[in-house]
Amino acid sequence: MIYLRRLALAPAVLLFWGLAPADPPQRCVASLQDLRVLVGDSAFPLRWEETSMTDGKPLILTLEEREGALFLEFIKTREGLWAQGPAKVCAGNEGLQARIGRISFGPAAHWILRRSAGQDRAFALSRQGPRMLQVATLGWAGTFQPRPD
Repeated sequence: MIYLRRLALAPAVLLFWGLAPADPPQRCVASLQDLRVLVGDSAFPLRWEETSMTDGKPLILTLEEREGALFLEFIKTREGLWAQGPAKVCAGNEGLQARIGRISFGPAAHWILRRSAGQDRAFALSRQGPRMLQVATLGWAGTFQPRPD
């Protein structure tokens, strides 16, 4: 009986000493092939067009490989580069997250977005069925649909 009480207290003792089990590691990918495996969709679109914009100039999100690495590029229609950079996509408890390292913002990015970002930027990616993708980051969010090539 004493043994069972000690066993029941073990998780509390571990938490007290900061020895609780860590969150499960995230699975991250850095290639298009691995991205399609991660999302479970061999036909996952690589070009997306924003549908939630209010200015009539949608962002175009392109996922591609450059020099063997995953690369994300956002282009604002009729304005040019919004943001781009090498990326990895990670799956965790909160869903998918694209982390762009060494992000560069173009002239089409709002100054608030540029000022709120460091060199690395995380974008939450949420599938809303097969035809919709929600993309969000600090200071901005948009809804996208696949764009034919």
